[in-house]
Parts: sequence; structure tokens; C-alpha cells
Amino acid sequence: MHEFDNVFIQLLVLMAIAIAVVGVAKKLHQPDTIALVLVGLFLGIVTLPIPLIDHAEEYITQSNVFQAIIISLFLPILLGDATLKLPFHHLYKWKKTVLWMALGGTFLSFIIIGFSAHYLIGLPIAVAFTFAALMSATDPISVLSIFKSAGVSEKLSTIMEGESLFNDGIAIVLFQISSLYLLTYIEMGWAGVGSGIWLFLQFAVGGVLVGLVLGFVFSQIIRFYDDYPFEIAISAILFFGSYFIAEHLHVSGVIAVVAAGFVFGDYGGKIGMSENTERNINVFWDVITLIANSLIFLIVGLEIRNINFAGQWNIIIYAVFIVIAARIIALFFSTMPARSLNRKERVLLNWGGLKGSLSIALALSLPADFEGRETVLLLTFAVVLFSLIVQGLSIKPLIRKLGLNEK
Repeated sequence: MHEFDNVFIQLLVLMAIAIAVVGVAKKLHQPDTIALVLVGLFLGIVTLPIPLIDHAEEYITQSNVFQAIIISLFLPILLGDATLKLPFHHLYKWKKTVLWMALGGTFLSFIIIGFSAHYLIGLPIAVAFTFAALMSATDPISVLSIFKSAGVSEKLSTIMEGESLFNDGIAIVLFQISSLYLLTYIEMGWAGVGSGIWLFLQFAVGGVLVGLVLGFVFSQIIRFYDDYPFEIAISAILFFGSYFIAEHLHVSGVIAVVAAGFVFGDYGGKIGMSENTERNINVFWDVITLIANSLIFLIVGLEIRNINFAGQWNIIIYAVFIVIAARIIALFFSTMPARSLNRKERVLLNWGGLKGSLSIALALSLPADFEGRETVLLLTFAVVLFSLIVQGLSIKPLIRKLGLNEK
């Protein structure tokens, strides 16, 4: 009991710091996610003579704790909330652009980063493509808050969020294949290519089916109730249940949550949610995601205490350049069929493809005996920091420069 109390107090301390930072950032009209990362970096670098904060940092930045908090606890929450808030008819309107970016763009980015990291940085092939998978996931949280405050069009916000929802699931599947099976498939030759494609389809299609079935079942349940606390509880069970059931069946939990959330939010919302329920369920998840995001981005900054940058700046610079170049190339080709996007909008979508906490959490999930684990962690953390701080802070000026703010 005493140990549990200590853990709870440590998490409470970090939550208090995170919410305080968010409050100050909102008053200053600055992106709170980036402010949290910067404060986390400060706390990670500077040793403060405050035992509670120091103990909280040490506990939360342990690989297994960080990975469990981000992936098992917060990821289903963030994905579920995003699917509830993103109207399906908006997404359907831009479906071709979103699918081209999420499918074609993610795969192309994965291939470019993988081969570039192998030949330019000299990473072993399995390590290079594991890093590539991590860099293929985008994190729209910071960008969308900036888009909202800058008055960017609904079209660009929908495309950015839709791409992220789908490419996170694809990137996680690619990560699992690269880190666990890639060397085996390479040894198998063309048969290995077929096996890799089949495994990917199993993960992806299986996740979709689990999500669709559970989303439909839970939508039917709420038809019989007009009780928003009960329906909120049902939504929480759906998000976590979809994720863990899918993972137990060895298919994609992320894709399952996205599919379930869309069915529950769109179909379930039409047949089983009153206006009062819909309003309250959105408010509930707004609060939960505020807490989750606040802790996530503070923890990302704190994680610097476990990263050794000494003598690694050359490969870090190469990695940042490779990831940015891959995004430019992948987005250029994947949006070629999208006649509705002009050049300025493509520039903003390209620079807005930030990397975030999911990439770091997945990197930390690599087993200790994975060859190149420390290199993957170093490069992933460095690119995520560059992405959040340099790209994140320059997005609003870029929006003004491109004239894409509607306000």
C-alpha cells in the first residue's frame, strides 16, 4: 500500500506541474504541448533539490513505465476521443486525400527513411527500418491546436487529423514487422516479401474487423438508454476493450480503436445518443484528453535524462534531414491525385507532419537485447524534439506567411 501511495503521489506531482504549465501557456496564447516539452526538458536537465519532483522524474521515465502509460493507458483514450470529435462526413468528404497520404505516403516514407538510414547513416537493415517505422507516425495534437487558434480551414484540419489516425495504426504494424520479423523475411527472399504483406494485412484487416464489430455492438447497447454517465462508461469500455481484445488476438489495437470509435461516434451517435449525452460525452473526454496530453508531453521532455547525445550529433543531423526529406517526397507523390490541394496547402501539410510521443513510446518498447536499441532511441528522441520544438514553433508564422488563416 505504501508503494502504491508513493507512485500515486509522484504521478499527482507531475500532473500538477503539467496542468500549471498548460494554464500559463493558454494565458500567453502559446502552444501548450510545446511549452510542456520545454518544461520537461528543463526538469530533465536541471537537478532540482525537491525530492518529490526528482523521484517522480525517475519513476516516470523508466522505459516500462513510460511505454505502459503512453501505449496501454493514453493511446486508446486519445484515439477514441479523436474519432468521436472528427465527424465522419467531414472525413468522408476528403477520403481520397486522407487514404492516399495515410497509405501511400506512410509506405513511401517508410521505404525512403529505411534505405536512407541504412546507406547514409550505416544502420543495420533491421534497425534502419525499425527507425523508419517510428518516423512514419505523425502526431497531430500540437498542430491541430495551432491550426484552430490560427483559423486554418476545416479541410486542412480534417486531412491532417485523418491522416494521423490511420497512419499511426499502419506505422505501428510496420514497426512490429520490422523489429520482429524483418531479418527472417529478408532471408526468405521474395517469399518473405509475400509473408510480410500477408502479416500486414492480417494485422490491419483484423483490427478493422474487431473495431467494426465492437463499435456496432456497443452502439446497439446505448440504444436502450438515455443516461449519459452510463453511456460515457460504455464508451470507455469500448475504447480500451477494442484495443486490448485486438492485441490479444494479435491484430492492430490502434486500428481497432479507430474503427470502433468511428462506428460508435457516427452510427451509435445517430441511433443511441441524445444531444445531452453527446454534449456530456464530449466534455468528459475533453477533460481526460487534456490530462493525458499534458502528462504525455511533459514526460517526453523529461525523457532526456535517459538519452546520451555525446558524440552523436553527426548521425542526429543526418536523421533529421532524412526524415524531413522523406516527408516532402512522400507527401508530394501521395497528394498528386488530390486536385483539391494547392501548393501552399501541401507545404503546410508537409511541415505540419510532426512526430510525437507515440514514436518514443514504441522505441522504448523495444526489448533490451534488440541490436541498435540505444541508437534507435537516440535518433527517435532527437527527431521528435526537433519536430515538436522547431517545426511546432514555426507553424503559426508559416500559416500567416502562406495566407492560410481564415480569421
